[in-house]
Amino acid sequence: MFNLGPTELIIILVIVLIVFGVGRLPEIGGALGKSIREFRQNSGGNEAKKADPAEGADSTNTEKPA
Repeated sequence: MFNLGPTELIIILVIVLIVFGVGRLPEIGGALGKSIREFRQNSGGNEAKKADPAEGADSTNTEKPA
């Protein structure tokens, strides 16, 4: 699709650093990862992990409530 080498990726990273700054990069990365994850779930590409999160939530929590 795209033929990006290491030089191009470094240039893109520097531009992103200049535009957004170092402090906001974790926020942007988290939002991008969440968006990709939601897209995969909604497009049906990740059907094995579509299980209801409430099903196994109680069985894995072994801590006593405070």
